[in-house]
Amino acid sequence: MAERELIGLAGLLLLFVLLAIRVPVGLAMVGVGIGGSWVLSLALPYLRFEPYLKQFKTLLWNTVANYDLTVVPLFILMGFLASHANLSRDLFQGIRALVGGRRGGIAMAAIGACAGFGAVCGSSLATASTMGRVALPELRRLHYAPRLATGTLAAGGTLGILIPPSFVLVIYAIIVEGSIIEMFQAAILPGLLAVLLFIAVIAVLVRLKPESAPAAEPMAPDERRRALLRLLPVLAIFGCIILGLGAGLFTPTPAAGVGVFLILVYGLALRARGEGLSNEGLRRSLLDTAVTSGMIYFILFGAEVLKGFFSRAGLPTALADWAGASGLDPWLVLLLMLLLLILLGCFMESLALILVVVPFFWPALVDLNGGDFVTAEMAAFGLDSEQLKIWFGILALIVVELGLITPPVGLNVFIIASLAPGTPMREVFRGVLPFFGSEILRVGLLLLFPALTLTLPRLL
Repeated sequence: MAERELIGLAGLLLLFVLLAIRVPVGLAMVGVGIGGSWVLSLALPYLRFEPYLKQFKTLLWNTVANYDLTVVPLFILMGFLASHANLSRDLFQGIRALVGGRRGGIAMAAIGACAGFGAVCGSSLATASTMGRVALPELRRLHYAPRLATGTLAAGGTLGILIPPSFVLVIYAIIVEGSIIEMFQAAILPGLLAVLLFIAVIAVLVRLKPESAPAAEPMAPDERRRALLRLLPVLAIFGCIILGLGAGLFTPTPAAGVGVFLILVYGLALRARGEGLSNEGLRRSLLDTAVTSGMIYFILFGAEVLKGFFSRAGLPTALADWAGASGLDPWLVLLLMLLLLILLGCFMESLALILVVVPFFWPALVDLNGGDFVTAEMAAFGLDSEQLKIWFGILALIVVELGLITPPVGLNVFIIASLAPGTPMREVFRGVLPFFGSEILRVGLLLLFPALTLTLPRLL
């Protein structure tokens, strides 16, 4: 390996160390990018440091001014408004009114609510935290086994990243120069498959151990009617956004704008009942959106700085050349990539992981598949490059989220454990294991049947 590639590899390893010890992601990326480029200029004088620095005159502006990224703060605002307007509670209570009458129904309702709220929020950690606060007290009150209750909510939180709209899908599409709409369309069936598998896991668990989920208390008719009436506008708002995106009726940015407007109007309208979106809730939503968006844009800026360093070090090209010359079966390389994403997902936030790893993996996958212009018939994976970027993107996001519930350091597990102080951490991990198995099954199905991912983009 050439000297500059060794420097690039050392920079990559340093980055993972910094992230593992919880150095802020954007700061770690900027530090490694600038420091690595300086070391490269010292070791290899022909790679001058000054031209690298000159890009900073326009790099930050070019990162922030990207129109495709305007959807990010809008989706984030939509999630905060929904949370402060208590849409998460309405969603949970409404789904509970539909399915809560059966054994394990409250846990199933929690999964459905996680899917719905995650579709608006787009963040797995935020989904786990919000729905944990909403559903965990109810599961405890009904004497659900702590293992089942906490495992359900930790696993349900992972639905936040995939079910559209998801700003991480937007970032992935920009990295690989793919269609954001097609990525959203491709995520719908795998997302619904996850919901169905999680519900099936709960059904099997309560059948094997009926004592883990006591018989449900029937809701009073008036309470059930009120819960269903409160559910209808929430489903209408979410359905308008998801179906509009899935059918290609509007692009992501207008969709996010419509979602913000509808949730804001609905939240303000609920004030007539003495609830809904308060002035303080609106203020907190705007402030939290500004802070979160600033953090994400700084991470994206750091990723651009880091990309410049890795490009000068020739690391992505070297990885692609190695993968092509290794003689390894392309499917084996893909499986190794997915396994590495699961392991790294235990320690890193999903957005940072996608930004760091995908620029390395994607060129290698294209090379293994036969190049940018290979036909599906001649490709190693049976897909052309456009189909490959959609299929791999969905797989990558699923396994990244799988890291959030992977023992011994799944971040979602730590969040739920903090909300259930009386439940030992090992019980939460034991509760997650059946859902972990269902996620492995889902990944296997998507690997064996790419049509589960590609059918909707082809039809729509």
